[in-house]
Amino acid sequence: MNSYRADLEIRREQQTRTRRLIIAGSIAAVVLIAAVAAGLVWRGLFHDMPALPPTAELWVVDREPSIEVRASDGSLIATRGPLYGRSVSADDLPDHLVMAFLAAEDHRFYSHSGVDLQALARAAWVNSRAGETRQGGSTLTQQLVKNLVLTPDQTLRRKAQEIRLSMALERRLTKREILNLYLNRVYLGERAYGVEAAAQRYFGKSARDVNLAESALLAALPKAPSRLSLVENFDAAESRAREVLDRMTEYGFITAEKAAGAASAAPDIAAETAQASALDWGYTLDLVEKHARQLAPENAPDLVVTVTLDPEIQRKAETALDAVLDESGAASRAGQGALFAIDYSGAVRAMVGGRDYAESQFNRAVQARRQPGSAFKPFVYGAALESGLSPATVREDQPLELEGWSPENFGGNYRGWVTLRDAFKRSINTVAVQLGEQVGPENIAQLGQRFGIQSPLRPHPSLALGSSEVTLAELTAAYAVFARDGAYIEPWFIQTIANTRGQTLYEHKSARGRVVYDPENAEAMTGMMQEVVVGGTGARAALGKRPAAGKTGTSQASRDAWFVGYTAQLAAGVWVGNDDDSPMKNVTGGGLPAEIWRRFMEAAHEGLPVENLNAPPPPDRSPYEERLAAFYSELAGAFEAQSAPDEG
Repeated sequence: MNSYRADLEIRREQQTRTRRLIIAGSIAAVVLIAAVAAGLVWRGLFHDMPALPPTAELWVVDREPSIEVRASDGSLIATRGPLYGRSVSADDLPDHLVMAFLAAEDHRFYSHSGVDLQALARAAWVNSRAGETRQGGSTLTQQLVKNLVLTPDQTLRRKAQEIRLSMALERRLTKREILNLYLNRVYLGERAYGVEAAAQRYFGKSARDVNLAESALLAALPKAPSRLSLVENFDAAESRAREVLDRMTEYGFITAEKAAGAASAAPDIAAETAQASALDWGYTLDLVEKHARQLAPENAPDLVVTVTLDPEIQRKAETALDAVLDESGAASRAGQGALFAIDYSGAVRAMVGGRDYAESQFNRAVQARRQPGSAFKPFVYGAALESGLSPATVREDQPLELEGWSPENFGGNYRGWVTLRDAFKRSINTVAVQLGEQVGPENIAQLGQRFGIQSPLRPHPSLALGSSEVTLAELTAAYAVFARDGAYIEPWFIQTIANTRGQTLYEHKSARGRVVYDPENAEAMTGMMQEVVVGGTGARAALGKRPAAGKTGTSQASRDAWFVGYTAQLAAGVWVGNDDDSPMKNVTGGGLPAEIWRRFMEAAHEGLPVENLNAPPPPDRSPYEERLAAFYSELAGAFEAQSAPDEG
């Protein structure tokens, strides 16, 4: 009996032990399964979660490159890309602006550690009852993480990552640092990022100067920047702004009286912005965007570029070109034009790349290579003077033939013996070709390249008549060498490049210029070009009592017409033609281009003193020249009044 009871106790203990092992195993299995499941869930939620960038990179991460362009007087020309204002600190902003954003987006900002559990619970309750998402419950920190680091996907995984990264960001940065980052990076519609850019965009003022009503409008925008657009849907934005004011009152940020006053004072929204007028400066902006990225350090996301162009001079350039072509372009079959102007430091003061940037972005001032015709002759005569000839040297204007080529004068007239000065003034082709053969096309091409012409210059006899194509910009800069007593300075148009924090990244250094031509010969060429304007083919470009020098040019069949010239203060060039290279109707450089040049230069020189050019006084004529002049006057004077000046 005792043995039976002992066996029974042993069996019971074994059964108990077995049950315990089964329970323990089951619990272990459940724990293991739970752990594996948790691991899988954790991996599913966070395996692709991006790391927070270094603190400094948070200011630039995920930013589309932006270029803000300012004129030489500091005025804003336009912004390419998103609008990023200069960085501002919450300490420098009005309290009502900061409080408006806190009231609208996260009034418990200083109480949570990146995630507001109360707000999340409240949003979940409201959304479940409504059957749709009506509240988000996200803190400023969460919004910042979502916008800078994560994708906008509305998924549980993205939300979990947002929460985890927000808590990590709160451990890394102070509340003030997070607030500063948010206020400078938040998107506020119309491609404006940050309160400074938005205040400039909508109110034309700094965020430091916005009033309470304007602050409420800005704080209304993060909820739905497109739907609440201040430009497209102001009423909806204003309604949301009143909600912001009510919340500011509820949370004790402002009094009810101040809220009522702000609600009744609707701010004026800027109708036009720099972005809206960008087309007027399109050709300039294209160049700035190209060159600024080359000059600035790599990976600089947003730039503030100050250019040398003067808005007033630019306006006068556009007005002159458009006015003349509006008046005479259609009748003359001249569809396009361009203008380029620089001062003697090499700074570009005006550039018109065409008549309508919206219609065509091709910049005819710097991209188009066209035949300059007789506008290239200054380099032929310049090479002749360099070889030892002088303006008083005599050559015979007569028919000639070179390798089967017979160049002719405009109009078919020949004047016999003439001085180089007179041949240049009348743009006589045969004399230019003779000089080209004497000094050599290679030397002419080399001189043109010394003067800064980078387009290929083919050393063919026809080079003397401008057969090699050049750009208006390089031709104008080359003329400035004569005005500058033989010194070449490469044209430039970017003064400074900074980032939006005000740090200078690039600054142009003034150059004295590289002497590429004898000063006395340069003065002699200026004198000859001055006679072109006084009584030669460029007479239509004369500026009254203000001394001016220049040269006309017309390519074959009037496909291109040019006038390039200079005063003591400014060098400018004008081209007129058609993009399809079709001939114009009897347009020469002394016609439409000279008229555009005169109108522009008269307007651009308003208020400037009248100064002499670097040309020496007209030299005394030798007895031979006096007899030659009298002989020419006797034989040619009778028909000269009935014929137009020569134009090559």
